[in-house]
Amino acid sequence: MPVTPSAVLLKSTCEATRLALDLERPADTVLSEFFRANRGLGSHDRPFVAETVFNVLRNKRLLETIVPSPDARRLVIASLVKLQGLSIKALRPLVNRADEDWLIEVKRSSTDTLPMAERLSLPDWIWQRLESQRGKTAAERLGRALLAQAPLDLRVNTLIASRSDVLQALADSGLDASATPYSPIGIRMGGHPPINQHALFRSGAVEVQDEGSQLLGMLVAPTRRQMVVDFCAGAGGKTLLLGALMHNQGRLYAFDVSDKRLDALKHRLKRSHLSNVHPQRIASERDPRIGRLKGKIDRVLVDAPCSGMGTLRRNPDIKWRQSPASVDELIDKQRRILAASAQLLKPGGRLVYATCSLLQEENQQVVEDFVSSEDGRFTPVDCQALLDSQRLDVQTGRYFQVLPDRHQCDGFFAAIVERAKDA
Repeated sequence: MPVTPSAVLLKSTCEATRLALDLERPADTVLSEFFRANRGLGSHDRPFVAETVFNVLRNKRLLETIVPSPDARRLVIASLVKLQGLSIKALRPLVNRADEDWLIEVKRSSTDTLPMAERLSLPDWIWQRLESQRGKTAAERLGRALLAQAPLDLRVNTLIASRSDVLQALADSGLDASATPYSPIGIRMGGHPPINQHALFRSGAVEVQDEGSQLLGMLVAPTRRQMVVDFCAGAGGKTLLLGALMHNQGRLYAFDVSDKRLDALKHRLKRSHLSNVHPQRIASERDPRIGRLKGKIDRVLVDAPCSGMGTLRRNPDIKWRQSPASVDELIDKQRRILAASAQLLKPGGRLVYATCSLLQEENQQVVEDFVSSEDGRFTPVDCQALLDSQRLDVQTGRYFQVLPDRHQCDGFFAAIVERAKDA
């Protein structure tokens, strides 16, 4: 049953939505600050606020099309009625007669005749690129999937627990959980419980990580005694996975340009039971620390900065904060990072170039242009063959690409290149 908010909770939700609609900063950052400033909101109130804010952001264009004179308050109550299943009768104590009149029209309204970009709440430029690159039917199916709420996925830290033991412990604590269909160390939660308060999380037995991200890390396929670089480590979700795949042996460098992100990684490291991870801040892809490792590395993961279109279920504000110009800037950065990070590889070493983008110009095109510019020094590796060799039952093709509508995880792309043994 949909929750009927109190007048105070509705007011708080409208204020949080107003702040998020400013679109100057990521919505999750805005919400975190809002909750810190409004500590009177209870443990049941915060999920309601967050869910409604993200529903408005996911469906912003559609709501603004069908709601007269849209503002934050009207978008919130329209979302509650049109998208979240709350009845107008339940809202009656919180709205006036004029609100009831337009809400009735909104609830009755059909969206079938609207342009597809409006129905899917996508900016025109994103819809046009998806339709051009995938075809109308596949693009529409993907667009609809991107409007759904993403599940909560966990990765089991195999250094200290097995998936079967974690599933049993979650069941014993009354939580609904099941094995992910593709990752052998993934768990999908039913609902979105506060898993960071669970003993399994605090002990380091599980980390929050989308199943697609887990599979992407497995493409790196590092072994125990190798030297590995996570070139754009961020807060370290994939770094921790690589360290576990290496059985806490070898040497794993975690590079990033952000002190804040590396600090988050160091905090997670304390729970992970890993000792083979070496976080290092770099100034850019030309940092001298990178040069000292040139030609010495067995495996490199480049989780490149990208538009993030594959994560719109979790970060719906991205589609309103990106633009064709910002994507062009990212592509230039992706090309520079890929060229610099590839120089780390020893002969026979492999690099995995990855994004959470859905756009070919950030994915296949970047990799294919790089390979063609290197005069045979780097050769593409078939991602499907590598997945098959690890007995991972996910079909993606020569390039790795998982999608919300096909694989029920975030959208990820990856390509593997191998440095020639005589290069």
